[in-house]
Amino acid sequence: MAILTATGILEARPKVGYFYSGKKGFNLIADYFKNLTVSEIKSRPVVVNEDTSVYDAIVTLFLEDVGTIFVQNNGYLSGVVSRKDFLKIAIGNSDIHKMPIGMIMTRMPNIITIRDDDSVIKAAQKIIEHEVDCLPVVEKVDEKNGKELLRIVGRVSKTNITKLLAQFVE
Repeated sequence: MAILTATGILEARPKVGYFYSGKKGFNLIADYFKNLTVSEIKSRPVVVNEDTSVYDAIVTLFLEDVGTIFVQNNGYLSGVVSRKDFLKIAIGNSDIHKMPIGMIMTRMPNIITIRDDDSVIKAAQKIIEHEVDCLPVVEKVDEKNGKELLRIVGRVSKTNITKLLAQFVE
């Protein structure tokens, strides 16, 4: 009874008791996820500066146990580097100790971002559509020379969304 009441399928009224609300369980679940925002599930971003060496960025990737690192320049999002990017450069004959991360990162405007007030569903759709593991959560700070400057405030990954689903089922 408590679960049915909490999900909104049953309503409880004093002196009346329990009665069917008319709402379908699936619609309630869908509404819950549609109303959940990125700010409620985001995690801390792992960020390095553009002049960080590829080697140091790889060490950061493993120490932080993430699959994506965000790159900033003067405090603003300038790039993204994934495990695949690191693998490609490490297999080649490049000196990863001297090469800056800025040489291998994916740059703006090719970075898919999300904002705090966007829905979790929108984040999941972007991850699926663009086949990425993680999205930077950003806030617009300013515009300079026609370019939007974005500050990194979090990240949403496949893991964040999977944890949300697992918590919901529990």
